[in-house]
Amino acid sequence: MLTVAGSDSGGGAGIQADLKTMLALGTHGMSVITAVTAQNSLGVQGAWELPAEAVRAQYRSVVDDIGVQAVKTGMLATAELVETVAGLLAETDAPAVVDPVGVSKHGDALLAASALDSVRTKLLPLATVATPNLDEVTQLTGVRVESEAGMRRAALALLEYGPRWALIKGGHLPGEPVDLLTDGTEEHWLRAPRHDNRHTHGTGCTLASAIAAHLAHGRPVVAAVTAAKEYVTGAIAAGFPLGGGIGPVDHAWALGR
Repeated sequence: MLTVAGSDSGGGAGIQADLKTMLALGTHGMSVITAVTAQNSLGVQGAWELPAEAVRAQYRSVVDDIGVQAVKTGMLATAELVETVAGLLAETDAPAVVDPVGVSKHGDALLAASALDSVRTKLLPLATVATPNLDEVTQLTGVRVESEAGMRRAALALLEYGPRWALIKGGHLPGEPVDLLTDGTEEHWLRAPRHDNRHTHGTGCTLASAIAAHLAHGRPVVAAVTAAKEYVTGAIAAGFPLGGGIGPVDHAWALGR
C-alpha cells in the first residue's frame, strides 16, 4: 500500500497515522511525503511543501520497483502537487482513496484555496472512493450540510466530479455519528455510537487508510468501507491523551483482540 500525504511530526495524523493503520490491518505501508509539518496536539505550527520533482521521484521509486495494490492520498497542499499526484495516479492500475484534506483537526489550512479546482477536475475523477468531511465537501461543492438530507445532496454534488464512490463523513453533525457511502445509485448509511472522548486526532487519515488497506486485500468497496468504519470507531474509543491538546486515536487497539 502507498500513502501520498504530509508528515505529522506529532505522529497522530498524516503519513504516520497512515503507516500505523496499514500495519494494523495487515498490509505493507510505503510512503510518498508531500509536505513536512511542525505539528503537535495543540495544532500546526508550520508547513513546508516538497518540490513536485521530489514527490514524483518518491512515487516512481516505490511503484516501479515494488508495485502497489492500493493508494491513499491525503495532504497535497498546492495545485502543482495535486496535479503531479493526479498524473501519477492516472498511470497506476490500483484503487485510489482520496481524502481531500483541507484543514487540520485544529482548523489549520492544509490546502491552498487555489488548489481546489485542481482537486475537483484532476484528482477526484481518479478516486475509487473520496472521503471528505462536512467542511471539505462544502469547500469542494458549495453544499452546506446541516442534516442527513444535506449529506445526500453533498454526495451527489461530489459525484459530479467523477469519483466512483463518495463517502460523506457526518461526525460533525449533532447526534449519533453517521456517514453516507453512495455511488449515486446505492446508498449505505453507516452509523456508530458517539464515544465521549476528545482524543480524535488523525481520524480522517486513519479512516481513508483503513479503506485503502481493505481494498488492497481485495474487498469490494462497500465491504472495505464498512470494515474501515468499524476499525476507526474502535480507534476513536481507545484514543488517548498525548501532550496538552487533542490526543490521537489508538491505531493499535485491535491488535490485542
